Amino acid sequence: MIDYQTKCWHVDSVVEKPARLPQLEEPARLLAANEAVAFPTETVYGLGANALSSLAVRKIFEAKGRPSDNPLIVHIANRKDLDKLVSELPVQAEKLMDAFWPGPLTLILPKKEGIAPEVTAGLGSVGIRMPDHPVALALIEQAGVPVAAPSANRSGRPSPTTAAHVLEDLQGRIAGVVDGGPTGVGVESTVLDVTVEPPMILRPGGVTKEQIEAVIGEVQVDPGLTLLEEQPKSPGMKYQHYAPKGEMWIVQAATPEEQQAAIRRLVGQAKQLGHTVGVLATEESKEVYPQADVVVTCGRRGDLSTVAQKLYDSLRAFDQQGANYILAESFPTEGVGLAVMNRLVKAAGHRIFRA
Repeated sequence: MIDYQTKCWHVDSVVEKPARLPQLEEPARLLAANEAVAFPTETVYGLGANALSSLAVRKIFEAKGRPSDNPLIVHIANRKDLDKLVSELPVQAEKLMDAFWPGPLTLILPKKEGIAPEVTAGLGSVGIRMPDHPVALALIEQAGVPVAAPSANRSGRPSPTTAAHVLEDLQGRIAGVVDGGPTGVGVESTVLDVTVEPPMILRPGGVTKEQIEAVIGEVQVDPGLTLLEEQPKSPGMKYQHYAPKGEMWIVQAATPEEQQAAIRRLVGQAKQLGHTVGVLATEESKEVYPQADVVVTCGRRGDLSTVAQKLYDSLRAFDQQGANYILAESFPTEGVGLAVMNRLVKAAGHRIFRA
């Protein structure tokens, strides 16, 4: 692997799209030259490469340490770019694009030849989205190529919501990162397969099931996403993602009060064993865990979009403060709560304590 002198380009995120930004000339040229460059989107920072080049896409997998059988999402700046990438555009997909693009919704569509096979892991379909971030759109526009981009972190680590997170994981492993400030939504895009009937959510994210159904009617949810109560049955679902370095457990109970009592009890037990104990709490509960060594606040229980926004930054905070045993509050799975709990369960490696 090349040992890069990873560059950083600072761009004001308050820009017009498709403005041609001088600060993006070098990263756009590097993307067109088949290098890997990280950039901000409205969800998390992505690690981008030319989706039409196997050489370029392999640099993503190498930098991240990502399994090569894990497909990538292609990011575009204009709807007309779909003509080069997909062989068919279902009516439902067009309705969803009208409603949610640009935005945090990835659509699985039948692919055309020409996309690097590494992007789709040999599948006959491809995931595509148009990010709702002016810097991302301007960069893709200036590069002149569709950009394959997973999150810009080492595989298994919490996804990055700032350029500093990217550099923490990928310094020396990529050509550079475009710093457009903190991201907004905080969790990755919703992935919806519209090649099946009814369409199926493969990953919950910034656009909720309820919002999608308001546009196209019934959608199903991948059964693998309901693993909050059962041990994972598919081998690929058992691996940790988004994980802090410490051992993490999610604590579930019938009420918030019972959950808090259980966490306090578990904190005491873990400290007796010599752990440096962290608690992932909300604004409403941050004062109720005085025994914990580290309490990280991830947003408001009354507004789970704030939890989604701060989740990954919160998980990284435990590493910075040295917590080696982490107890996390759990959340309802309606709306964006499904995306939050999906990420938490993966971060905890499916370790769930039921009070």
